[in-house]
Formats: sequence, C-alpha cells, structure tokens
Amino acid sequence: MTITQDPWETLHTSALLGTDRRPLPATALPLADAVDQGDPATALLELAALAAVRRRAGALPVPAAEPPGPPAAEDTRPELPEPAARRLAVLLSGRAGGSGGTLANLAELLPQWLSTARARGLRPPAALIPGLLDAARARSELRPDAVALAGPPGRWLAERNPDWRFVLRTTAPEVPQQPADDRLWHEGLFAERVTHLTLLRRRDPAAGLELLRGTWPTERAEDRLLFLDALQDGLSPADEPFLEAALGDRSKNVRATAAELLSTLPGSALARRMAERARAAVRLAGTGTHLLVTPPTECDARMQRDGIAPKSPTGRGERAWWFGEVVAAAPLSLWPETTGLTPEQLLALRVGDSIDETSSSWADDLREAWARAAVRQQDAGWARALLGPAPAPPGRGARARAPRTTGAPAKLLAVLPPQERAAWTAAFITVHGLGEAFQLLGACATPWTPPLSTAVVSALARAASFGAYPWSHSGVLGMTERALAPEAAAAVEELAAEAAPDSAWSETFARLAGTLRFRAAMLAELAG
Repeated sequence: MTITQDPWETLHTSALLGTDRRPLPATALPLADAVDQGDPATALLELAALAAVRRRAGALPVPAAEPPGPPAAEDTRPELPEPAARRLAVLLSGRAGGSGGTLANLAELLPQWLSTARARGLRPPAALIPGLLDAARARSELRPDAVALAGPPGRWLAERNPDWRFVLRTTAPEVPQQPADDRLWHEGLFAERVTHLTLLRRRDPAAGLELLRGTWPTERAEDRLLFLDALQDGLSPADEPFLEAALGDRSKNVRATAAELLSTLPGSALARRMAERARAAVRLAGTGTHLLVTPPTECDARMQRDGIAPKSPTGRGERAWWFGEVVAAAPLSLWPETTGLTPEQLLALRVGDSIDETSSSWADDLREAWARAAVRQQDAGWARALLGPAPAPPGRGARARAPRTTGAPAKLLAVLPPQERAAWTAAFITVHGLGEAFQLLGACATPWTPPLSTAVVSALARAASFGAYPWSHSGVLGMTERALAPEAAAAVEELAAEAAPDSAWSETFARLAGTLRFRAAMLAELAG
C-alpha cells in the first residue's frame, strides 16, 4: 500500500531542511505548475501561499461550541446615557483626547464617576464591563462601586475569567446574599472573610455576630482583632455580652479593642465602671470654678481587664496615661449630670491637682481625653465645644490665632453635620490660609459646598500673590481637583488669566479649571 504524504508536510519539511538539502518534488505537489521553478526558495514560498489558501478554502466548519453555561441574569437597571458611556470609556482608557496636559490625572476622577453612577442606579454598556473589571482588578478601592455597576453580567464574566474572580468575593450591599454565601466565611481568604463579615453586619448585625461567635475560639489573635473592628457596623447593646467576654481574651490588643467598642455604648457595664473611675478622678471643687484632678495611683487587674495598659505606650507618665484612658472611656453625659454645667462651661473652668493651683498639663490631658471620647461616642455637642466657634478675622492690629483644639481637630470636625463641617473649615481657611487645612478639608464631604470652595480658591489666590510655589500646596491642589465645586471653574479661569503667562501658577490654575469643566460635564451626563 502506498502512503501519500500530505503536500503541506512536504513543504514544511523542505522549509525546515532547506531546498538545497530537500528539493521540492514539484511534480507531486498540487498547483506546482502554477509557479516558476527557476528559484527553489521562491517556488517554496509561492507554493506555501497557494497551499495555505487552498487549505483554508477547503476547511469544513466545526460544530458550534456549547454555550458556557446559562446566560447572565437580566439587568433591569436603566442603561447609561450615551454621553456618559463615552465618558466612562475615556476614564477607563486614561486619555482625555486632545486635552493634553490641561487635565488632572483621569484615574483620580474615576472613583467619583463610579460612585455617582452607582448612586443613580445606572448600568454600563456590556462592551465596557470588561474594561471596568480590569480597572477594578488593578485598583482595589474601586471594587465595591465597580462590582455593583457591573451587575449580573460582571458576575457572569467573573465566573469564566480567573482574572476577575475578585468579583465573586466582593459582594455589593445591593445584591442579596444567599445562605450558601457563608462558605466564604469558612473557606475564603482572610480579606474575603473580613469583607463578608462587614457586609453581613451592615445588613443583619445579629447574623454577623452569630457567624463570628461560631468560629471565635479557633481564630488567630491578629484575625480576631480585625473581626472585632467589623463589629463597629451595627454596634448595639446586643453585642455587649460578646464584647464583655472578649475583655478576657489572651491578646491585649483584642482586649483593648473590645473595651473601646464597649465604651461607645454609654449604657454598657464597662462604661459604668469607667464612669465611676472618672468620677473619682475629676470633681468640681471650690466655688464651682475649678476642676480638681486626682489621677489613679495604680492600674489594678480590673482596670487592665477593661483595656487599660499598665505601661504607657506613648512615653507619658503612667498616672497621666491611666487618667486619659479612664476619662476617654467614660460616657460624656457623666459630666453635665454630675456638675450641672454644659460642655462649654466645663471647658472654661480652671484645672489642677489642688484647689490653689492650676495645671496646664492636667488641663491638656483632660481636654484630649474629652476629645477622644467625643470622637468615639460621636457626640456633636462636645465636638462643637472642643473645636470652639468658627474662627473670625482678628481686630485691627491683632494677629489671627488658631483655635485651641486639643487632639486631632479633623476628627472632631468629622463628628459635626456636613454643612457645619464645611462652614467651620471655610472660616478657618479664610482666617488662617491653607497651611494647616489639609486634614480639615479631608474631613469635609465632597464635592465641597460653594462657600468652602470659594474660601479655598481665595486662599490659593492669596498664596499665588504672596509668591508661594504651587508645589508647597500640592496636597490641597490634588484634593481640589476631586472635591472643589465644579461651579468654581470660572473663578479659577480668572486666576489663570491673571497669573503671569507661562508661570507655574498659570499652568496650575489652567489645569484645575480644565478639570473642573471636565467634572461638570461628567456629572451633567450622569444626571441626564
């Protein structure tokens, strides 16, 4: 029996060995008479081209592949307006077309676009979902919004592409979870388990607590610590028995975290114990014009169980450390109830360790502890008193003084309602400029209110007129591109026109104005 060699294999062998070692059997190849045999190498290439066309033309269609499982669930949300979809494509590509360098880094505007589109309940075109998932894969902070926007098609794609498996581990609150999803708690990676517990606590605090209680004894100390942090969502008196038991944990960090959580529950047993200690440490003395401080003399076993470390980790004196921890954990309602004074009146009293002396050290320690308590207990009245009134311009010839705010003013500011936060920060910037305003601005809701935006633009104008360099305010400038009210674009354009041509400030203001225009168009498209 004669075996006929495949002509394509013959050409392949000749190409590998060379036509001088393996001449073409021209008479045995189809279409051999259609090429010039004068140059064997040229003939080989021409025959290979003809054979490739012949093979493709004669190929038979293969049976269609089976669909990869059932189709994605229907997404009933309205689709993005077409201009908004085009804007998303631009943001995902990171290129602003012909805008060149007159815009901010578009990647920094993508989170705002995603959160706004998600809040409006819109869905992106199917063709943009792969790019959206790729962006979320590279930037974990985008994942909650990106996964929610991608919706059922995104989850369907993630089941078929290992690169997007994070979608299956990122459950958006809008997507109801099934009981089977608890397998993430038992089988998932640590980050997945924390995310699962956090989302469950937001939706069903009791179920989240029961899930944690079931595996608590077998968890590692470092894991128990972060799991406790997740209990902040939906924290209530129902969590007290579990947290009270955690005060006996073998890990001091777990004990401290449990104690801090319990101190945010004013009616908890720990809060009552701390109130008794605080009442003994601070009392109204004299004629009601003096707060007498008597700090603890030791850190006994009961104090240690309630989360107070016997050794100061901050380098402060031990008695000052114990004093601060006790006052910070006591309910703030204790002080008006026991003294009959408002927070503002209490803060105005002299403070010392004897009736005849005033100690600025003890006064600072007391204010700092009250500030920590105000943040921990989210008490706006105390936060307002500790911050003091919004700064006002000084009288003629006087220098503006920063308000006395022991601790972190930005944390106290975050306790206030958004409008009040913005107004206080605007007043601060008007009086003191931008030098100390970065953290305060970070505590304000975005986009900034028009008055706050006006105050920031005016402060930038003053900085430019005083000869400061833009990079000395780079942190605030980076924030303005994302948070400044888009309506401020016209004022910023005026500053760009007034600055010296080709100067650093001219370029900075032009870039900021272009970014504000871009954001204004972006938000208008999503609203449309």
